Amino acid sequence: MRGNMSENRYVSPLSERYASREMQYIFSPDMKFKTWRKLWIALAEAEHELGLPVTGEQIEELKAHQDDINYDVAKEREKLVRHDVMSHVYAYGVQCPKAKGIIHLGATSCYVGDNTDIIVMTEGLKLVKKKLLNVMNELAKFALKYKALPTLAFTHFQPAQPTTVGKRACLWLQELKLDYDDVCYLIDSMCLLGSKGTTGTQASFLELFEGDHEKIKRLDQMIAKKMGFAACYAVSGQTYSRKVDTRVVNVLAGIAASAHKFSNDIRLLQHLKEIEEPFEKTQIGSSAMAYKRNPMRSERIASLARYVMVDALNPSVTSATQWFERTLDDSANKRLSVPEAFLAVDGILDLYLNVVDGLVVYEKVIEKHLMAELPFMATENIMMDAVKAGGDRQELHEKIRTLSMEAGRNVKERGLENNLLELIAADPTFHMSLEELKKSMDPAKYTGRAKEQTEEFIAEVIQPILDGNKELLGMTAEIMV
Repeated sequence: MRGNMSENRYVSPLSERYASREMQYIFSPDMKFKTWRKLWIALAEAEHELGLPVTGEQIEELKAHQDDINYDVAKEREKLVRHDVMSHVYAYGVQCPKAKGIIHLGATSCYVGDNTDIIVMTEGLKLVKKKLLNVMNELAKFALKYKALPTLAFTHFQPAQPTTVGKRACLWLQELKLDYDDVCYLIDSMCLLGSKGTTGTQASFLELFEGDHEKIKRLDQMIAKKMGFAACYAVSGQTYSRKVDTRVVNVLAGIAASAHKFSNDIRLLQHLKEIEEPFEKTQIGSSAMAYKRNPMRSERIASLARYVMVDALNPSVTSATQWFERTLDDSANKRLSVPEAFLAVDGILDLYLNVVDGLVVYEKVIEKHLMAELPFMATENIMMDAVKAGGDRQELHEKIRTLSMEAGRNVKERGLENNLLELIAADPTFHMSLEELKKSMDPAKYTGRAKEQTEEFIAEVIQPILDGNKELLGMTAEIMV
């Protein structure tokens, strides 16, 4: 083999290109194994406090070696016994000879494995929440800055009644607000597995505590509290229900979908030359076409989002196919699908924040596009004014329909400017001069409550959320490629 090790092995792009170091650490082996040791300490403390023969000296010994994991010993042991949990129990015991006999007392592998999965996912959700809030904060600033800037709105990607640039940003923000609600609910509802035993019956603990059911109930409550959770799930098989993973990844997929919608809109706006994502001075848009400014960050958002949305099927199928108290066909799938969903969404939110923070708005282009279509949209107002001046509504309606079609042909077939106003001014039926007609072409007259809706939405819905999470704001996103 030539080259160094990293060049001769598959390396996940999620780690190399997209996800932050912070999210990568949450799903790292070091985070996992240190959490295992915290759980063993919590179990020992709870058993000691409930009267089992676990001494304070043993607990202090465990705490002294909580973070200095002897990975080399664990790896060598695993080669021999082919069991990761028992290998780390052994390695911990080598460092803690006094506590060796009480490590993992009464527990199964799922005590550390499943409780750690819940803890890791919860930490991942907290980081997602933080990044989501920062994207919302930047979008809110953008929306308020452009709350009154009229722009051509589209339905079916066909010109429709005008809106404002800020109001359109509120549509993106509204979806993120729904995602934020889901993330908060999920974080608040996460529970630990606790110590449920081989099939979830806590039979081993009933033996340890000599039939004292109250102490066993308290054991779960104490472990949850020591690990920072409100409760443990009341019932389980050997594992926590894999439905939990489904709920988590579904929420991540929801964030991905919201980001994808945003990225689509930015790509279309960049095609229209109205709004562009950031483009650095040294950035190359195309290897062949030097003039190109491709929306590569928005495209990457869409690409990663598509991955997460499809990945959400994995936990759902895993949950549906578990047999009775547990099967192990979840393990390999879980190791891939759950961390990768988090890493991808982490990358998506960094990109989203980076794009919003650097959006470039071309107001003159926006105005040009709007004014090219506005005469068509103003026809109802023009017709009403003509009726007030004594015209016949039915006759005027037919006239405007005919003249609009003529102006449309001039634009589409002959490549001319929209001359609808000139055509109306030349028709004596309307009794309106070109100067009078042009006065009705103020775009702000046609944006309805877009500006007010933006102000009210930010003030009443978004700002209270941001104010309640000030300590999480102020992030900037680093994009690796």
